[in-house]
Amino acid sequence: MPRISTPTGTGPRPAAGDAANLATDPAADAAAWAGHPKGSTAYRRILAGLAFAGVATFAQLYSTQAVLPLLAADLRVSAAEAALTISLATVGLALTVLPWSFLADRIGRVRAMMWGISAATVLGLLVPLAPSFPVLLCLRMLEGMALGGIPAIAIAYLNEEVNKAHAALAAGSYVAGTTLGGLAGRLVAGPAGELWGWRAAALAVSVLATGAAVLFLVLVPRAKGFTAAAAGGFRGAWRTLAGHGRNPRLLALYVQAFLLMGGFVAVYNYLGFRLSGKPFSLPATAISLIFLAYLSGTVSARWAAGLTSRFGRRTVLIAGTALMAGGLALTLTEQLAAILAGLLLFTGGFFAAHSIGSGWTGLVATTGRAQAASLYNLAYYLGSSVLGWAGGLVFQRFGWTALALTVIGLAGATAAITAVAHPAPVPATGTAAAGRVTASG
Repeated sequence: MPRISTPTGTGPRPAAGDAANLATDPAADAAAWAGHPKGSTAYRRILAGLAFAGVATFAQLYSTQAVLPLLAADLRVSAAEAALTISLATVGLALTVLPWSFLADRIGRVRAMMWGISAATVLGLLVPLAPSFPVLLCLRMLEGMALGGIPAIAIAYLNEEVNKAHAALAAGSYVAGTTLGGLAGRLVAGPAGELWGWRAAALAVSVLATGAAVLFLVLVPRAKGFTAAAAGGFRGAWRTLAGHGRNPRLLALYVQAFLLMGGFVAVYNYLGFRLSGKPFSLPATAISLIFLAYLSGTVSARWAAGLTSRFGRRTVLIAGTALMAGGLALTLTEQLAAILAGLLLFTGGFFAAHSIGSGWTGLVATTGRAQAASLYNLAYYLGSSVLGWAGGLVFQRFGWTALALTVIGLAGATAAITAVAHPAPVPATGTAAAGRVTASG
């Protein structure tokens, strides 16, 4: 019997219900997405892209910190007033981390980060042109509001795109990138400020940030684990935030972020004033070199993330705060070498604790992870704004010893809160133990 051929594309067709089952469901795909494994090309591009985003963000956010004494002298303002160029930028960031997170839920993490970083670079280029101190403060606050789109979203993006087994390491790598960003901005600003003034320093940092922003836009891959959220309105947003506010473990992480970041920024804001005065009398370029201590944070952030699988997040976070306190105690002397050694320990301890806290937030929150991370960042930058400024009042009235002891007290309070809110996991063996460390510890 001769074979009967049929035209290409004809033949049995699936029923309507079968066709629906074969269609791609973005939400199901995102739920089934296991994340990019460590070592893959996409994994490396994510980390590199977010590292450059960290450079662009934190170089700009703290662009005036290395030249605060120069800015105060040029604009004839006090140390605490000059520090407002930092505090108002971080206030702006703190005010917008939640709006950015809700926007990212609708339009996508990558697109929201692109919008934020692009707006911030434009505003950063306007900062050196500020004709007066009030205008400068306004521009810095707007710059911070635009920069809120990066830290508000980056950790949520990592948790969606990276395999869960490597999420802590990826978060540590991102935090390490932010330390390099902060360091790069300060190292550029110090020499430029001493040679040509604080305006030239701000311009140099903005140019650096623009280049880093371009590299971020080129490198960061398209999201695969993201599903757009439906508009829940004010009530839906409030339910999400209220749920996080009732979680004692999340609240403890938010308090940790507020206290540690506030103390950290206060130390770096006013140590430059101490070193520029007697008996040290260091020039601006030399003072900017103290920010090389950030390199200890670059190392400790990744190192701490690696230690969590062995000791648990709780233990590593408490150890980081203890290291902060011990390092800061060394700065109470008038020996420059001891002060610098103490600053290295203090900085390393801070970034170890911060890398654990920021990554832990996304794991403790089972829903609304972008909002949970944004609340962490809200507390983090409110601490920077409020305590970073208030530390200047302590420093101006009572001196460095009082400021250092205050920050040591903040670190001690953080360790105590962490110990109470995150009970030590019950010892177990095998797979159960590994799961418990990941979830609780």
